[in-house]
Amino acid sequence: MKRCHQVLSVFSLVFILLALTACMPESRAGKTYSRDQAMTSQSVYYGVVLRVEDVTLEGTQTGAGTVGGAAMGGMLGSAVGSGAGRSIATVGGAIVGALAGSAAEKGVTTKDAQEIEVSLDNGETLIVVQEKDEAFVVGDRVRVIRGRDGTTRVRQ
Repeated sequence: MKRCHQVLSVFSLVFILLALTACMPESRAGKTYSRDQAMTSQSVYYGVVLRVEDVTLEGTQTGAGTVGGAAMGGMLGSAVGSGAGRSIATVGGAIVGALAGSAAEKGVTTKDAQEIEVSLDNGETLIVVQEKDEAFVVGDRVRVIRGRDGTTRVRQ
């Protein structure tokens, strides 16, 4: 019976990790396109980089980390003690796990990014924030790509 409980716990852990992976947010990188953006026309503008500043894209909290952490914490807590002590450990483990899972999800999804200010050849000045996947410096000649869905990205 104890072996069956261990196998069930391992399968539960794997399921939770797979569920967390499925909830990862989409990329905000200049070189990464969503499936919906493929094979759609986009407008291209040319310009010069005026300013580049490192920024951070805040991590997401979809609730998957909280649920996954609570489940894992509850499973671990249920392995402690017996009777009323086990129930208290299970609830306590679930609460601590939920807090840890939420924090872990936010930490894992936080990304380094850049705020890029561009002076376009048409006289417009704009700022684009995107994940840091290319190195931009002041004076770089760049392409600014605007999609029909409202996304704007800066590329070399």
